[in-house]
Amino acid sequence: MTMTFQRIAYERLDVCNGVEMSAIEDMVARIGLKPGSSAVDVGTGNAGVAVRLATRFGLAVAAIEYDLGMAELARRRIAAAGLADRVALVVGPAAGILDAMPPPDLIVALGTTDVTGAKRPTPEEALAFLRARLKPGGWLLWGDLVWRAEPSAPLRQLVELTNLHADDAGWRTAAEAAGFEVVDSRISPQATFDDYAARSIGAVRDWLAENPDAPEAPQVRFSVDRLQAFFDFGRETMGFGLYLLRAPA
Repeated sequence: MTMTFQRIAYERLDVCNGVEMSAIEDMVARIGLKPGSSAVDVGTGNAGVAVRLATRFGLAVAAIEYDLGMAELARRRIAAAGLADRVALVVGPAAGILDAMPPPDLIVALGTTDVTGAKRPTPEEALAFLRARLKPGGWLLWGDLVWRAEPSAPLRQLVELTNLHADDAGWRTAAEAAGFEVVDSRISPQATFDDYAARSIGAVRDWLAENPDAPEAPQVRFSVDRLQAFFDFGRETMGFGLYLLRAPA
């Protein structure tokens, strides 16, 4: 299987984004969903969040992943947790899968890429797309990059190749424009975001040291060097925001 930056880095992480699992659990606990309620984890990555939704809250989870390498990692984690009966891995583009399934009680979408399938959705477009696929009164736990300060034009252009982002006020405004009530939100502490970057990059550097002649090594090295530059240059500018949103009943 071809190794990529994400495939290597996310094997070492609990959450594939700059947010603590405890913050995710705190917000899901606020919802008060009953065991057996339906949840979708869009862009499940290593399935760490999907597994926690099933084990702590007893939810029936559909874990969606587009990347085949990440899907294999997710499949192994789900099997290792003994949760094949409660966490269903669904491989493919999220937009089509969401359209084909019954609306769930909860959608979790953390750091998703092109969730609408329309390429570079605006914050409002991405959130409106997901609201339309929830049950009435359903919940969205949305997490994404937050601009903590206005980025330079080159940094914004590079970071927003796949998705457009906003500052905290912009995400709140986009959520309300998409028809959501903003129930709770938090920005990850700088130490959490720094730890996510350091662990991701460290895992990939370790892999490169152990596999210098792997066919994928040049591309992986390019990716990790680029991400290192992003994190170093954008440290004072970028953060991660988590938003608990409720759709109208």
